[in-house]
Amino acid sequence: MNGADTAFILVACALVLLMTPGLAIFYGGLVRAQSVLNTMMMSFAAMGVASVAWVAVGYTLAFGPGGNALIGGLSQVGLTGTAGQLTGTIPTPLFAVFQILFAVITLAVVSGSVVERMRFPAFVLFGALWVLVVYAPLAHWVWAKNGWLANLGLLDFAGGTVVEVASGVSGLVAALVLGSRLGYPRVAHVPHSVPLVLLGTGLLWVGWLGFNAGSALAANGVAASALLNTNTAAAAALLTWMLWDQVRGGKPTAIGAATGAVVGLVAITPACGFVTPGGALLIGAVASTVSFFLVANKHRLFPDDALDVFACHGAAGIVGTLLTGVLASPEINPAGTGLLAGNAGQVGVQLLGIVAAAALAGSGTFVLLKLVALITPLRLSERQETLGIDLAEHQEEGYQEAQSPLAAPVFVGND
Repeated sequence: MNGADTAFILVACALVLLMTPGLAIFYGGLVRAQSVLNTMMMSFAAMGVASVAWVAVGYTLAFGPGGNALIGGLSQVGLTGTAGQLTGTIPTPLFAVFQILFAVITLAVVSGSVVERMRFPAFVLFGALWVLVVYAPLAHWVWAKNGWLANLGLLDFAGGTVVEVASGVSGLVAALVLGSRLGYPRVAHVPHSVPLVLLGTGLLWVGWLGFNAGSALAANGVAASALLNTNTAAAAALLTWMLWDQVRGGKPTAIGAATGAVVGLVAITPACGFVTPGGALLIGAVASTVSFFLVANKHRLFPDDALDVFACHGAAGIVGTLLTGVLASPEINPAGTGLLAGNAGQVGVQLLGIVAAAALAGSGTFVLLKLVALITPLRLSERQETLGIDLAEHQEEGYQEAQSPLAAPVFVGND
């Protein structure tokens, strides 16, 4: 065990944990006031559901010894036998925590596609199954030593396929299965709090530094490159989105700047430990451009993916994963050589990884939602959706002024 590496990952875990409350605040600001509690609760529920599922079975399905190229062995159910073991130079229980938090944030991201109409019990049940059926096998394929995509040489430093492509495609399929929100797209669903969006973005940006740099699993030069590249890509994407806002709409918007920063963080995730800072600038700018035009045309291209999970996570993850195959430099990390460094075949491997992740996430999500629908209804009734999902699902409201039209009137003084 290396004490410096262990201390570094302990801190990284705290930063990654911060991402999910940050995402809750980011998503909460983007929805209507009558939906803010349920939207944030989905992210907090993911912290519980994914953590328990990962400890119980998920970790061993992803990283348990004795498995094959498709799935891990079952010898570490309940994290049995991990105490006293090392993963690299850090304790295996610490590695397990780091991976738990990846599962948590990935499930929380998916929730953005189905806000304001998916019943909370259905989401919780779906989330538990999704972590075990979709996320854990995909993590094994990409990050386990004997995973089939790892054996092919897929470069995915911190989750371009496992986290971003999987969450984006799953969210898109979930939006298709559930159907559109009432009135969509005729009725505008306007973000109720831009300051919350900016605050959530800031927390995500801070947490993402631990997410990406910590994926080195050591306090070394690769971790330092990942840290630098993460910040660089986010900054480039933020500025690029603001530029497109200026060109297309005449003024840069706060929500646009926040969205651009998140897109840059997403896109650099698979590449951060493999590319130069110049490569990070390019990845941030390209991904921001692609996501900007997808969001601008989402009504024509996609079902009601409420918070643009596919456009901002799925598409940016695809861009980042592909450009990793182009820009990966052995000077940054000897484990990665891309097209520009002489390995033309790497782009094909990256593309295969994207297709495999999308196929597993898409088909798995569709089947799981149909299964959950046999147990409990997936979405609110029209009356409940009109009333507001916060009151319908939690009997609470985020703000005093967000009262339901069915709430009892309050009389003051002689009124």
